[in-house]
Amino acid sequence: MEQLPKEILWRQFGASIDMLKNAIALCPLHFWDTEKKFWYHAYHCLFFLDYYLTRNPESFEPPKIFSFSEFEDRMPERTYSKEELLFYVEYCRKKCKKLIGNLNNENSSLDWINQSKTMKYNIIEILLYNMRHVQHHCAQLNLLLRQEIDNAPEWIYEAEDKL
Repeated sequence: MEQLPKEILWRQFGASIDMLKNAIALCPLHFWDTEKKFWYHAYHCLFFLDYYLTRNPESFEPPKIFSFSEFEDRMPERTYSKEELLFYVEYCRKKCKKLIGNLNNENSSLDWINQSKTMKYNIIEILLYNMRHVQHHCAQLNLLLRQEIDNAPEWIYEAEDKL
């Protein structure tokens, strides 16, 4: 795979992740764990960002402080802190950048198939699907922030760093 498409993909996917980070960072602590569950929406987004970035989904394991609750259709055992989720953002950002940076002609056409075999995409398509999922939840988080504090992070045009 040529360098230019990888750079374009990173600039846009990295920008989506940066927007998620900014929404999490802007959330005031008094709104973090209310009935609207801002923290949980952010966690759900990060969990699946991480999962969809896993080359072999059957080997997926989130960082040790996080649970598999999203696969079990239940809330996590505890509220994750803003610092923990900002750590998870950086963890996923590095994982995404590495995955995109390592794309080549052979591995970019390989399939990504989830455990239940209900999702089957090649690696480029799962990256696009994942980026759409992140943006969907960024929009939700930004709406919650607008409703609560009448503020939301600015649009980010491209990732803050190069591939």
